[in-house]
Amino acid sequence: MNPILKEAESRMKQAIEATLHDFQRVRTGRANPVILESVMVNYYGVDTPINQVASISIPEPRQILISPYEKNLTPEIERAILKSDIGVSPTNDGTGIRLNFPPMTEERRKELQKQVASRTEEGVVAIRNVRRDANQKLAQQEKDKEITEDERKGLEKKVQDITDKHVAEMHAVGEKKAAELMEI
Repeated sequence: MNPILKEAESRMKQAIEATLHDFQRVRTGRANPVILESVMVNYYGVDTPINQVASISIPEPRQILISPYEKNLTPEIERAILKSDIGVSPTNDGTGIRLNFPPMTEERRKELQKQVASRTEEGVVAIRNVRRDANQKLAQQEKDKEITEDERKGLEKKVQDITDKHVAEMHAVGEKKAAELMEI
């Protein structure tokens, strides 16, 4: 396989993975510890990811339990969660911090679906940008007489096939997340 095609396919897969990672941060009706990924706790003067100073578990579908490794970190973790603006208020129960996720309203679900659709479209644009870059590299190879015009056209067709496959996969990922948002 041509190295340009390999690189294009690899970059398209990365675009899908990045979109999937972004989708994990979109809150559904269930608790997901990924929303805490961006929360940084002041640990002896150093901002530290919350998962390095506490264990995170899901005792119930709509609840996250954060158990600090050191009990004196509980107020720091609470402050970090409040500052992070994840949309959930922490509850200190003495042994740890609980985040209770209320059921989402229909209006909020539709708003999140629009965000998912927008992020899906950004992913599709990223894939198409990879296609454009690959086609430009192929055109440059033809100009430099490394490949013939027929070879370039054949490779551009393969780039388009790879692009179509990844765009369809991106749309499928977006539709799956949108359907997940509508589950009650």
